[in-house]
Amino acid sequence: MQVFVRERVLALQDEFDDQDNDGTIYAVIYHNDEPVATGRFKQLDATTMRPGRIATLASQRGNGLGAKIIIALEQVGRQHGCTQSVIHSELTAQGFYAKLGYQPSGEPFSEDGVPCILLTKQLTPVID
Repeated sequence: MQVFVRERVLALQDEFDDQDNDGTIYAVIYHNDEPVATGRFKQLDATTMRPGRIATLASQRGNGLGAKIIIALEQVGRQHGCTQSVIHSELTAQGFYAKLGYQPSGEPFSEDGVPCILLTKQLTPVID
């Protein structure tokens, strides 16, 4: 809410959708009992996951929290049998995701009025 609605001025109805429910898996990092970074896990099919709603408070950016959220969500994906991760990345965040191994797939598009690009990454399987 703080990052997307207040800071980025996205419409409230675009921030919360039918994927936000009691069964949704989120990764959250807290600092002094305040959530400062978060992300949402979505499984698209048997082998593909999509991290989404990746957000870090402005005061906490540059501390590697976004990367920790992505890594945690990828681990959940691996535990659910996912071998691929896809992200609808804002163009301005593409470099951040590239550092985590995500590569562009396709042409830029608009999502909620924001220029985005589809990024993909192959996940290594969980080893028991």
